[in-house]
Amino acid sequence: MTLKSALQDLQEGTLAAVSGLLAKLAYLASLRNREGRYEHWGLSHVHGEESSDRAMKSAHSAVLSTVLQTPISELREDLHQASRNSHQTTDAYLEGIRGQFNRLLPAAQDKASARHLNSVLAALSGLEKNQKRATRSTS
Repeated sequence: MTLKSALQDLQEGTLAAVSGLLAKLAYLASLRNREGRYEHWGLSHVHGEESSDRAMKSAHSAVLSTVLQTPISELREDLHQASRNSHQTTDAYLEGIRGQFNRLLPAAQDKASARHLNSVLAALSGLEKNQKRATRSTS
């Protein structure tokens, strides 16, 4: 039997079951407590708290980096899928993500990533609003 690292376990188990980049980012953000540490009972139980925390922070950083490098058109499709999967409108889904903005960033001091992510979320929101306006005007 091959033992997996906490990061492998997280990536191949938990995160593989979460569909889409924005959903993965929101999920990892939801695992952070008020002090900024990650809490995942199963992972901590198997790998220990420190190892699990490092793995979740590493995965969170990687997912954020991927989101920030993904073309906005692909993120828009990802947003549509994530909102459908959560049974929300795209506006409600984006509002939920923005509501946990500080937890979306694995390192609070990363101001450049914060500005970039804020711009990405604003662009997605703007595209959705423009699409709704265009749809209403052609109806």
